[in-house]
Amino acid sequence: MALHDNEPPHQPRPASSRPSSFHAKDLFKIPAPVRRLFDQFPFVTYPSNDLPKRSPIKRDIPSLYIFTTPILARDGAPSFNPSCLKWQAYLKFAGIEILTIPSNNHASPTGALPFLLPSRSGSSASPDALLPIPSNKLQKWVHEQTSSPKEPSSLKYTPYLSLLDNKIRNAWLYALYLSPENFSAVAQRLYIDPCSSNSIVRATISHQLRAAAEAEILKQSAMLDVDTLFSEANDAFEALNTLLGDVDWFFDAETPGLFDASVFAYTYLILDKGLGWKDERLMKTLRGKEGLVRHCERIFSRYFGQSKT
Repeated sequence: MALHDNEPPHQPRPASSRPSSFHAKDLFKIPAPVRRLFDQFPFVTYPSNDLPKRSPIKRDIPSLYIFTTPILARDGAPSFNPSCLKWQAYLKFAGIEILTIPSNNHASPTGALPFLLPSRSGSSASPDALLPIPSNKLQKWVHEQTSSPKEPSSLKYTPYLSLLDNKIRNAWLYALYLSPENFSAVAQRLYIDPCSSNSIVRATISHQLRAAAEAEILKQSAMLDVDTLFSEANDAFEALNTLLGDVDWFFDAETPGLFDASVFAYTYLILDKGLGWKDERLMKTLRGKEGLVRHCERIFSRYFGQSKT
């Protein structure tokens, strides 16, 4: 078979210059001078370092790592990130006490927040039981800890979940990252400034976030039309408002479930004037849906300890 052009021709192997008495194990012998040095200064095993100051001290309580600030984390206040707030609320619905820890995507085992660090339930706990739990396994973990909250059949809420994951999420991405006023007032302060004080780094992160948001929106549409985005979000809110009706929780459940948490994660943040929204078009759209507004206030009041103003 002909050689490829970049393959060198075969050449005879030169005779070995090693003595015949050489053995492979000789490669791993410590030279005598180095061995004598270690004999004079033997290895010492020091105790393990303490955990970093920001790590939770109370490992008897599960710790949820989310986008938040130290002050908000201390008070157990809602995260300013929808994905994190969804699971933060769901854990509260289940009656599971948690510590909230400020974090970022780089600290997550999966590269995304949130993730949960289980408590040390006892010395007999297996190592696997103490591994971080990513968000896609949190619902299963909650069900293993408690029998509540009860969930409706996925056939009931899957069509409505697509409204959140597509129409409402796209409008949220535009409002937060692509609206110039909101990007400067909200996204810059919450997601970019805490990462670095270097102006070049901040500019790079800003560009990456805005480009990623636009790419996500364009997955659902051939072009980015702002009026269409807000119109479709309005229709989605209206459908959810009709679905909720006059009952407390979606699908007339006795207690709030994962779908309630998913809706609350957007409605609370969109209605939260404390975030500093400048472009309030999405907020005004949602404020006209009285059922969703009451649903948001009900969850905040019952599970986060105070009335929303």
